[in-house]
Amino acid sequence: MERTLVVPDRVAMINLLGHEDEVLRTLERGLAPATIHVRGHEITLDGPAAAVDLADALIGELIDVVRGGEHLTMESVSRAIAIARRGVARPTDLMTTDVLSARGKTIRPKTLGQKAYVDAIDEYAITFGIGPAGTGKTYLAMAKAVVALEKKQVSRIILTRPAVEAGESLGFLPGSLTDKIDPYLRPLYDAMYDMLDPETIPKLMETGTIEVAPLAYMRGRTLNDAFVVLDEAQNTTPEQMKMFLTRLGFNSKMVVTGDVTQVDLPGRQKSGLILVRNILRDVGGIKFIELGSGDVVRHRLVAEIIDAYARFGESENSR
Repeated sequence: MERTLVVPDRVAMINLLGHEDEVLRTLERGLAPATIHVRGHEITLDGPAAAVDLADALIGELIDVVRGGEHLTMESVSRAIAIARRGVARPTDLMTTDVLSARGKTIRPKTLGQKAYVDAIDEYAITFGIGPAGTGKTYLAMAKAVVALEKKQVSRIILTRPAVEAGESLGFLPGSLTDKIDPYLRPLYDAMYDMLDPETIPKLMETGTIEVAPLAYMRGRTLNDAFVVLDEAQNTTPEQMKMFLTRLGFNSKMVVTGDVTQVDLPGRQKSGLILVRNILRDVGGIKFIELGSGDVVRHRLVAEIIDAYARFGESENSR
C-alpha cells in the first residue's frame, strides 16, 4: 500500500531528515520493508500495510518532536525505531523526557529501561538500579540528585561507594584522607563535574551540601533531607548493605546502583546487593529496576560483549 505524509511548512526538512539526509537513511534502514520517498515537504511510504502503518506513526511523531524544537540524531532515531517495533510505548517519549539540562546539554533516558528507572526514582523512597556497565545507572541517579537539590526537594546530596579494593580501611595508602579515597570516588566526582558548574562544587562541598565519602563513613548516621546515592553496591557485604539502608531518614531518597556480575569482594563473601533482592523485593516503597544489554548506551560492542559473557557464564554453569 502507499501513503503520503505532508510535513508542515514551518518544519525545516533538514531538521527532520538530518545533515546530508543521515536521519532519512537511518529511517530507510530501520523501517524496511517500507520504502520512503521524499519530495519537497511530502513523504511517500510504500510497502506492506503493517510496515507502512509503523513508518507513518513513527515519522508523524518525529515531525512533532522537530516542531517542538528537538534535534534528531541517528542514535536517537535508531532507538525510537527499536522501541516502535516492540510496540510497548511511544518511542518519542524518550526524546522529550528531560531529567536535567546542564552545561549546555540535556540529560534524558535513552531506553525504556532507563525511563522506568528515572520514573521509579521519582516514585519510590529507595530505588535499586541493577545492570551492566554503560546502562546509565549512576549517571542518571546523579542527575536526579542534582534536580532534587536545585528544586529544594532535599537540602543535600550524599554520594558514596565501598572502597573495597582498600578493604575499607584505607590506612595503608599514602597521603591525606582525600588522597586515599579519591581513586575510589573519582567516577562520582566526574559525573558531578559534568552536571554542575565546577566553580560552585568546592563551596557546596565545604558547606556539606554535597558530600562524597566511602561507605564506611555512613555508619552511625541518620541521613535526613538528603538524596543519597550508593554506587558499586555489588561490593557491599550483607552487613554493609543493611547498615546503609537503615541510614534512611525523613524526607530522603536513596538510589542503590550496581552490577551483580562484577563483584570484587575478597574470598567467598556474599554480595549484599545480590542478597538484598531476595530480602526486600516485596517491601513497599522500594523498587528494583533490572537493566540489561539493551539499555547500554555506550559503543554498540559493549552490549555485545555483555551478552557474550552472559552466554559464556551460562554454558560454564551448565557443565
